[in-house]
Amino acid sequence: MAFLDNSGDIILDAVLTDEGRRRLAAGDGSFRISKFAFGDDEIDYTLYNKNHASGSAYYDLEILQTPIFEAFTNNASSMKSKALSINNPNLLYLPIIKLNESTRFQRIQSGFGQNTFIVVVNKSSQTSLANVATGILFGAADSDDNNVQGEAIRLDQGLDTTSISYEIPLSSNLTERSFTIQLDSRLGKLYDRTGATETKEFSIDDDGMATYLVTVNDSGYVNEITDRDQASGVGDSVLAGPRGNKLEFKIRATDDLGTSNYYFDLFGTTDASATIAGTSLSSAAVKYIDSIVSVYGSDTGYSVQIPIRYLKVTS
Repeated sequence: MAFLDNSGDIILDAVLTDEGRRRLAAGDGSFRISKFAFGDDEIDYTLYNKNHASGSAYYDLEILQTPIFEAFTNNASSMKSKALSINNPNLLYLPIIKLNESTRFQRIQSGFGQNTFIVVVNKSSQTSLANVATGILFGAADSDDNNVQGEAIRLDQGLDTTSISYEIPLSSNLTERSFTIQLDSRLGKLYDRTGATETKEFSIDDDGMATYLVTVNDSGYVNEITDRDQASGVGDSVLAGPRGNKLEFKIRATDDLGTSNYYFDLFGTTDASATIAGTSLSSAAVKYIDSIVSVYGSDTGYSVQIPIRYLKVTS
């Protein structure tokens, strides 16, 4: 990764993504550039200086001359902050996607794995954590266990402000109608909020990252937030203002994690003594892998990274 000098002429530096190169290499005539996106990852808007001595033409000069990233194909590094166009010139607040951490959806609050969700990778590990109330995604990978138990991960989309009443419906042009979910395909698989249905990934890139797309038509994932008569912290929603849609999903460990220690030994960690929310695992060795699940709003480009810890009790 490098920067391009942006102090003079306008620069256009474009490359195909990994998926674009794959489709071009197919050589079947089907390659078409039909979509593109803009981002402002490198821009620091605090550089806007409305008190510049030379006048209004110089207010945003430093921003316009900011060195920009050269084009690169690694999707794990690019386009973290996508730009969007909104037609309403009087809009004062932009929608966000917020991790819901109300009582039923909390991450681990203390001890081993604090501030993360834990996915247990097999039934024996699940038994060890049966007394932990929240933060555990029972995603046992054992072939004879067809249920993904425990609570789901939930994200709420809307306006998180008290300046607009939460009883007012969110404008349709600010409501996310679809979400993109990315996770490491070597470690986990995506399930709906009931844990009954596995979703097929849209694609898997050269780094093993699986991309899923879920929409309002997928009721197991995306649904309207209906508790508009309750303030934040009273109902299920954690948003203070108008609410749009909620996204709920579960994660199940892959069979590789459930039956083998290969990935745990390759880039995981071993802990001989751990206590999770008051439940002691000191009598057993624990192997774990820390990972991230990324969620993007397909309409606004807003992104949230969710910490996940895949855990195996090995004795």
